[in-house]
Amino acid sequence: MNEYTGDYIGRKQKVGIVVAKFNDLVTKRLLAGACQTLNQAGIATENIEIFWVPGAFEIPRVVKLLSESQRVTGIIALGAVVRGETAHFDYVCSAAANGIAEVSLNGPVPVMFGVLTTDTMEQALNRAGGKAGNKGSECALGLLEMISLQQKINFK
Repeated sequence: MNEYTGDYIGRKQKVGIVVAKFNDLVTKRLLAGACQTLNQAGIATENIEIFWVPGAFEIPRVVKLLSESQRVTGIIALGAVVRGETAHFDYVCSAAANGIAEVSLNGPVPVMFGVLTTDTMEQALNRAGGKAGNKGSECALGLLEMISLQQKINFK
């Protein structure tokens, strides 16, 4: 029986990060966590490309375009949607999740979902370097693992 797992080696990888500007108090922290983790894994700063979009709703389009461009070996999608008083939250969360999932399943490079969907700003901040860790950092590790695993599948 053969078993395969990915590793966290970033050398020779080029990563695209798509970040929502909306709720940037949170998304800047997610981005910092992702970049720090990628750098620690051996990815040079010049091999990280950051693309800012207005909000979480716009993330899937840029993720799709970036995936199709083949200029990166993997993509991290970062955003923060905090529940408000209207159904807008549900529509934005659904559109972002479905759009990113579509590219992840059908695109040529791995995509990690780092869009926080929380009830309060406090919950979002806790997941952006607070009590609950940093989802951006977690996504960076997950992406490296997926890139490695995909390369093993493609070369075996």
